[in-house]
Amino acid sequence: MTSIDTWSPWIAIIVTGGWSLLAAAGLAFSLYLSRCHLDAIKEALKNSRYIYVWGPSLGKRGLIWSVLEIAKISGMIMMPKASIRIGELDPVDLENFPPHLKRLLKIKSLMLVTTAVWLLITGVLIKFK
Repeated sequence: MTSIDTWSPWIAIIVTGGWSLLAAAGLAFSLYLSRCHLDAIKEALKNSRYIYVWGPSLGKRGLIWSVLEIAKISGMIMMPKASIRIGELDPVDLENFPPHLKRLLKIKSLMLVTTAVWLLITGVLIKFK
């Protein structure tokens, strides 16, 4: 394996800094979801305890909270077993969740995982340079 110091400067910049652009795009996408699709998500999950408890304040507590709320809801929909087990998610709501919203939350989750893996690989490349 060659050292990152021998790479073309543009390739090195893309490999070591590209994850931050993807993270910024993920934040922007989370804000888009919270501003444009949060009402539809709340309506689709109306029987779930998480929405029942936090529903009135969802999307009204600021930018950072909006990003965290979308991440929480995305995790509940993409990995539902734990949320169903602790009672936050209603299984009927999960079955009837609209496919277009599920696709958007899947994109959000994929962006998050891709950013984390990219950052991990970048850290390993820089550590062993």
